[in-house]
Amino acid sequence: MRHARGYRRLNRTHEHRKALFANMSGSLIEHEQIKTTLPKAKELRPIIEKLITLAKRGDLHARRQAAAQLKEDKHVARLFDILGPRYKDRQGGYVRILKAGFRYGDMAPMAIIEFVDRDPSAKGAADRARAEAEEAAED
Repeated sequence: MRHARGYRRLNRTHEHRKALFANMSGSLIEHEQIKTTLPKAKELRPIIEKLITLAKRGDLHARRQAAAQLKEDKHVARLFDILGPRYKDRQGGYVRILKAGFRYGDMAPMAIIEFVDRDPSAKGAADRARAEAEEAAED
């Protein structure tokens, strides 16, 4: 029987899984849309939804709880400054999962996980800024 087995282990240790979802959460907060496998996306959704709920609260304790779960301070700042106020009036359902076919190498089911009402210009913005900074440094 499958009682009290409420999450997918994804063939990883607890520490590896925790780091995986911290990194994926940070990437999703930064780019507002990422492509991953379907089981990882389904496991990431409740983690992100809880982080957005913390950001909607917006107090110091909530910020410290989010910082304990995320790896970088810039992700915490973006979560509380941009995403929290954006979803202030929304009662849940902050992300959507879209199926995106199968990966060529191993036929793993792929999915796109993105924020509802996302900012399309946020996708790849950090990469564009990094490239512009490198060009400016060369000149």
